[in-house]
Amino acid sequence: MSLLKTIDPNPSFEPKHRTAEPERLIAGRPAFKTWLQDTAKDGKVNTGVFEATPGETHSIKGETFEFCHLVDGVIELTEKGKDPVIYRAGDSFVMKPGYVGVWKTIETVRKIFVTVT
Repeated sequence: MSLLKTIDPNPSFEPKHRTAEPERLIAGRPAFKTWLQDTAKDGKVNTGVFEATPGETHSIKGETFEFCHLVDGVIELTEKGKDPVIYRAGDSFVMKPGYVGVWKTIETVRKIFVTVT
C-alpha cells in the first residue's frame, strides 16, 4: 500500500449523487456529486472531489475541519455574523470546526477536499 495518493480532479468513476437536505436549503435546487478517493484513520480523514450546481444552503461544519481547493466555479461563503467572501477556481480555504454560515454556489463548483473529524 502506497502512502502517496494522487487526487484526480476529474475522476472517471461514478460519483455519489445527492441533493440539499430540506432543512439546509435556502434557495435554488442544488445537486451534489462526491467522488471519495481516499479515506484514512478509520474514516476520520477523507479526501476527494465534490461538485455542486448553483443554489444556496446552510453550511454547518460541527466538529469537522475541511480544507478546500476550487478547481472550477465561483462560490460565496458568508460566515454567520461576517461579511461574504467570494472564492473562484484556483482559490483554497479552510472551514474550521464550529463554522456556521451560508454556502452560495454562483457557478457550478468543483473542489478537491480533505475533511478531518
